[in-house]
Amino acid sequence: MSIKCEVKSVESLACNTYRILLQPEHKIEFKAGQYLLAVMGEKDKRPFSIASSPCREGELELHIGAAEHNPYAIEVVEAMKAAKDNGHPFEIEAPHGEAWVRENSDKPLLMIAGGTGFSYVRSILDNCLSRGVSQPIFVYWGGRDACQLYAHDELLALSEQHSNLTYVPVVETAPDGWQGKTGNVLEAVSDDFVSLSAYDIYLCGRFEMAGAAREQFTAEKGAERDRMFADAFAFI
Repeated sequence: MSIKCEVKSVESLACNTYRILLQPEHKIEFKAGQYLLAVMGEKDKRPFSIASSPCREGELELHIGAAEHNPYAIEVVEAMKAAKDNGHPFEIEAPHGEAWVRENSDKPLLMIAGGTGFSYVRSILDNCLSRGVSQPIFVYWGGRDACQLYAHDELLALSEQHSNLTYVPVVETAPDGWQGKTGNVLEAVSDDFVSLSAYDIYLCGRFEMAGAAREQFTAEKGAERDRMFADAFAFI
C-alpha cells in the first residue's frame, strides 16, 4: 500500500546512524518486525525495518545507517531531509515482510541484531514488553565498536526493569572497561547456549550473517529451522 508521510524529524544518533520519524497520512496496520519501502522512484524502492512497535500508535520510527560508503542509505536520508525542509510528503509502501513476531508462541525468544538491524529487534522487543510476555527474552546486539550500539544505555535500562530480559552487547573492537562481549555476535550466542531447540529466533543484519546463523544454529545447536525468522531468508 502506497502511503504519503510527513517527515517529522531526522536526527543523528551516532556513527552515521539516523533516527527518522514519519507521520503517515492515515494509520498503518502492521506487525512488529515488518518493514517498509522508501519510494525513491517508480522502480527504486528501498527496504528499512520499522523500529517502532504497532502498540505505539501514530508515528513510524526508522533507524538508518548511512555511512559514507553506503549511498543506498545516504540517498534516502538526504531525500527525507529535503522533504522535511521543503514541507513535502515522502512516499512509502507498507507493510512488508514475513519475519514478524509470533505473538501466539510461548517459547523463549532469542533476538540477534547486527548494526542497525537492531531497528527490527527494537520493534519486536517493545511489542513483547508492552504485552507483558513472561518468557525469557535474550537480545544479542553486535557491532564493529561500541559507537555502533547507539541504544546501549536504553537496553541496559530495560534489562534492569524487566527480570526476563537479558541484553548482551558484542563488539569487534572493545574500549577500555568494556562490560560486554568481544568478537563475533554469532560466536557469542554459540558460546552461551548449549541448545537452541526450545527458542524462537529472530535475526536482522547482513544477509551473510543471517545465512550463517541459520546453518550454524540448526547444525550445531538444534535450532528448529521453522522457528527462525529473518526477512533475509526470502532472498538467500
